Amino acid sequence: MQVTIGDASLKHLDKLYEIESRCFEKEAFTKQQIASLLSSYNSVGLIAKLNGEIVGFVIGMLYRENDKIVGHVLTVDVLPEHRRKGLGLRLLKEIEDIFRGKGAEVSVLEVREDNIAALRLYQKLGYKRTAQLKYYYGDSHGILLRKNLV
Repeated sequence: MQVTIGDASLKHLDKLYEIESRCFEKEAFTKQQIASLLSSYNSVGLIAKLNGEIVGFVIGMLYRENDKIVGHVLTVDVLPEHRRKGLGLRLLKEIEDIFRGKGAEVSVLEVREDNIAALRLYQKLGYKRTAQLKYYYGDSHGILLRKNLV
């Protein structure tokens, strides 16, 4: 199993949108939103390829909050048939390294309260619950998670 992590770009847009649509239902980013995120000067996008095929990606953004630089993971997607192989973990570790390299002290993300697999992954990486987000996902609650990077 040959896994490579590389930079995501607009040339991957169709595949990223296809993966996003398969991973999320109502909350999926639109193709235009993904394009906008990939084009933003303060965003970071990575793809995971398995034997040359894109099977997952992560997009995050850096911003300043109270004199600290924060890395915000906006979406982590791995195709259902390729989950539980460590791809999500690799993508998250890589983006955290990039956040650190750009001066981020903290990484944050939101997750559906009922997404147990994702919650386990994030907690395994050291993310801690900081708030419940009422009806963040329409009819479902979300959880805000935070991890110190320094």
